[in-house]
Amino acid sequence: MEIKFGLISSDSHGQLGKDAYTSRMSKAKWGDRIPHIIEVRDEKFTDPVERWIVNGEIQGGNVCNCPTAMPNRSYYPQRWEEVPHEVYQPAERVKALDRDRIDAEVLFPNGPGGTFFYDDVEFELACVRAYNDALAEFRQTSERFIPLAVIPFMSPIETIIGEVERAVKAGHLGINMLADPSVAVNGLKNLGDSFWEPLWATCQHLGVGVHLHASAGLAGKLSLPRWQGFSTRQAHCVSTLRNFCTATQFVPYLIFSGMLEKFPRLNWIFAETGLGWVSSVLEACDAEWEKRRLWAEGIGTRPSELFRRQIYVDFWFETVGIELRDCIGVDNILWESDFPHITSTYPNSWNAVEHSLAGVSAADREKMLFRNAARLYRLN
Repeated sequence: MEIKFGLISSDSHGQLGKDAYTSRMSKAKWGDRIPHIIEVRDEKFTDPVERWIVNGEIQGGNVCNCPTAMPNRSYYPQRWEEVPHEVYQPAERVKALDRDRIDAEVLFPNGPGGTFFYDDVEFELACVRAYNDALAEFRQTSERFIPLAVIPFMSPIETIIGEVERAVKAGHLGINMLADPSVAVNGLKNLGDSFWEPLWATCQHLGVGVHLHASAGLAGKLSLPRWQGFSTRQAHCVSTLRNFCTATQFVPYLIFSGMLEKFPRLNWIFAETGLGWVSSVLEACDAEWEKRRLWAEGIGTRPSELFRRQIYVDFWFETVGIELRDCIGVDNILWESDFPHITSTYPNSWNAVEHSLAGVSAADREKMLFRNAARLYRLN
């Protein structure tokens, strides 16, 4: 792929069209359980609004999480007709990349997508396949899109592997993972369980990384309850910061589990978790490894070395984290735009870049802005 602008977003969100599921799932079999949009009443609005409904359950939030793409970034669309085409139409999305001078972007879910937990294994698999097929169309439109497949968590491991192999063949370049599936659904295994090892082996063989986005499904389990009197905006500010909590706990588990040594070519990517926490976590992991002689339990490589071999993190606003880049590993740092969410740098991403990277050498800038991502996703 040609690098024209020198900027790749490691975390953006691929919104599917309103017919993405209804056009791919059997109406005869699934009926109105299929994800689709309906008109509803919401006490916050005078006129009827539209919301996604899945398996008979109306989804919270708005019809599309895309405030950055809206005029003046001032509101969330309440009806599908308000959603700008560049949010969900791949060809129009390419134009948005050009406007923001971004070469490529990694596509995480933008709802409904990611998980489909409705106590029905077959329904979950049908939704997952429809999602992966629809998102793959972005890649089929342009190699500038880097789609991430979702997986049918409730299925047998053989089915999960089969879906990952199918999705990669269709163009997906990674998988999106929950930090702890056992928290989401009773009976599922945490990621340290041997149940998942065939999946890690498959991803390693296929050369696709495992991605955890923000809290990766754990926000409600790792956070204080919302304080009384907090506005929606205040709560959103807190939620941005609590995203770091997942990574600060998950990375030590990943390192000390031995998974990185067992699968030495499998990359793990943490999106929308920032950089500032990394140096202190790695210093603490190294200290614990030395004091407790973890090499005697099979963890033969220093934690910070394992991190720099297989783990990637990203930034979008930070300056202090950038100052710590040598402690983190400049080869492990990516940049993100978070389009089209409220924290996105679109359409002035280069202003944000210059703010974060003032005084940084050209070589380090290139690594963090596009070379690391191009290497990770084999775009060259």
